[in-house]
Order: sequence, then C-alpha cells, then structure tokens
Amino acid sequence: MPIYAYRCAECGHAKDVLQKLSDAPLTTCPACHAEAFSKQITAAGFQLKGSGWYATDFKGGAASTSAPAVASSAADAAPAAAPAASAAACGTGCAGSSCH
Repeated sequence: MPIYAYRCAECGHAKDVLQKLSDAPLTTCPACHAEAFSKQITAAGFQLKGSGWYATDFKGGAASTSAPAVASSAADAAPAAAPAASAAACGTGCAGSSCH
C-alpha cells in the first residue's frame, strides 16, 4: 500500500497516511476538522543504486551500450560451437540445434 502525504490548506497540518489505491482521498483535517485536507505531490522515496539490473539495463549511458555487446558475442559463439556435420547433413544452410 502506498503512503500519501496530506496537508491542510487552513491550518497547515501535514500527515503521511497509508492507504489502499482504491481508498477515497481524505478531505477532513484531523487537527482543525476543516474540509481543506488534500494530497500533496511528492517525489519517490527510494533510489536505485549498485550494479544490478537497473544499472545494466535501464540506467542509460555507457553501461547500456556494453550490454548488447555481451549478448551479441554470446550469439556469435553459439554457431561456432555447433558441429559442422549437422549443417552439411541438412543441406538448407541452417546450423545448430534449431535445424529441422
């Protein structure tokens, strides 16, 4: 469940409230009981750090350009590891375990 920040426009009372997404927004201030309690727009309360999937796949920059190079070098190694006899036996030019 997300935590929403609320602030009263009348008295300035602020409160963080744990609510379900389906819950109706609060409107009554718990301090002054005015109908001026509203949600505030806030930034996310976490940062993604380290060398995990975020840094290699979605962060951008130099790390994202090196990821495809690793994938392509692995793809280049697969046909070299396949036996040459299977391509010759087929006659259609396909190679590796995906040959019909």
